[in-house]
Amino acid sequence: MFQQTLESSASCTGIGLHTGKRVTLTLRPAKPDTGIVFVRTDLGGVRVRASASNVVDTLLATTLGHRGVRVATVEHVLAALRGLGVDNAAIELDGEEVPIMDGSSAPFVVLIRSAGIKIQPRNRRALVVQRTVRVKDGDKIAELRPADHLRISYTIAFDHPAITTQTFDYIDARGAFERELCRARTFGFLREVEMLQASGLARGGSLDNAVVVDDVAILNEEGLRYEDEFVRHKVLDAVGDLSLAGYTLRGHLLAQRAGHALIQALLCELLSDRANYALVDEEDTCTLLGSVPVFQLDNVTV
Repeated sequence: MFQQTLESSASCTGIGLHTGKRVTLTLRPAKPDTGIVFVRTDLGGVRVRASASNVVDTLLATTLGHRGVRVATVEHVLAALRGLGVDNAAIELDGEEVPIMDGSSAPFVVLIRSAGIKIQPRNRRALVVQRTVRVKDGDKIAELRPADHLRISYTIAFDHPAITTQTFDYIDARGAFERELCRARTFGFLREVEMLQASGLARGGSLDNAVVVDDVAILNEEGLRYEDEFVRHKVLDAVGDLSLAGYTLRGHLLAQRAGHALIQALLCELLSDRANYALVDEEDTCTLLGSVPVFQLDNVTV
């Protein structure tokens, strides 16, 4: 029922997926009703709120911006915070892009667990979908329906023997994010990665932080973490992108071939009309305190 923040601070260091630059990220506690705020320490502490209204780019990742200051590739850390029920936190960065780490949310889950989660004496608010909203772009479809909890039903389809068509149905419940989603890594096609790097993007991309496939097979020696890791990562991204609503979201997302751009368009459509949703005091929010972390991460300091 109550808002949550971190008990202490914790840091990690990695490289940006697209910039290839080394960056340090520090999670810090924040007061009730703060929400999630990025702080660019390299620019004197400029703050960028994690809000749908601050999304400035959705090409390959979700980028936030405010008064010309940008924070890129925010979805994985936002998904971890939302998945573990953290409502209020400051995310300090000494660069323009969140470190990609291993390409999943697992390192950020470790970071949050290292810092600890603290209940705050303020009611949590939930954004409850009241009527169905839908957006479409060709064969890409995203829809939000009323529901009494967050549920995400996602389908992807690729003309590739290692991926084909995959569907995953995620229900936000106690421990579900850690069990079912957080270790799923971002993925890309070798030919596209080479093209992006030639264009100055994906400079930090490698087999250490993404699942990479060529025309017929997966190139990572260790293989997949889940049999359907590709679609699970899409669901993970959606958890992060939907957190930009600014509240715990109660609704059922149905997505087909959707990416960051369409999920953002759907969220904007939802928020464009007050009749589409209601803000209520959360009554049965699950807290994840007491769970035992099952991952380890280098370069984490508490």
